[in-house]
Amino acid sequence: MIKLCRVDHRLLHGQVAMAWTSFLGANCYLIANDKVAEDEVWKNTLRLAKPSNAKLVMKTVDDAIEALNSGVTDKYQLIVLVESVKDAKKLADQVPDIQSINLGGQKFEEGRTQIGKAFFISEEDESGLIELAERGVELDLRQVPGESKHDIGKELLNK
Repeated sequence: MIKLCRVDHRLLHGQVAMAWTSFLGANCYLIANDKVAEDEVWKNTLRLAKPSNAKLVMKTVDDAIEALNSGVTDKYQLIVLVESVKDAKKLADQVPDIQSINLGGQKFEEGRTQIGKAFFISEEDESGLIELAERGVELDLRQVPGESKHDIGKELLNK
C-alpha cells in the first residue's frame, strides 16, 4: 500500500528515514529514478540512509510503475521517492493508486520559481502540477509531517 509518494531531489535522507517513516508506519522505500537504477555508487550511498527495519528497492521509473501496478508492492507500507515533478507526474499518470503527492524538496536552478521553503519549480513542472491538480491529485507541499498540510494545487489552479 502506498503511504506516500514524495518528490525530493535528495531522495532518501534523514527527514524521510526518520520523520516520515515513523509518522506513516512505513516499512519499505521504492526509489523510482532512472539514474539511480543504473549507478551502483549512488545505490550504495542511498543504502546508508535506510533504517535497518525497512526494505529499500531502487528501480527505473518504468519498472517502478510496473511493480506498483502488479500488486507485488501491496504487502508493504510503502514510501515512493522520486527526484522530480516530471517523474512524479509520470507515476501518477500511470499508477491509479497515487492520489496524493508530497512536494518535499526540489533545489533551486536558474529559471525556477520558489513555491515553498525548499521547493522550486520550472514552467514545465508548474504545467504538470496544474494538470495533476485538475485531475484531483492532492499536492501536499511540506518537508516534514509536523508541518501543516499545504495543498499547493489549489493555489496553482487559482493563479
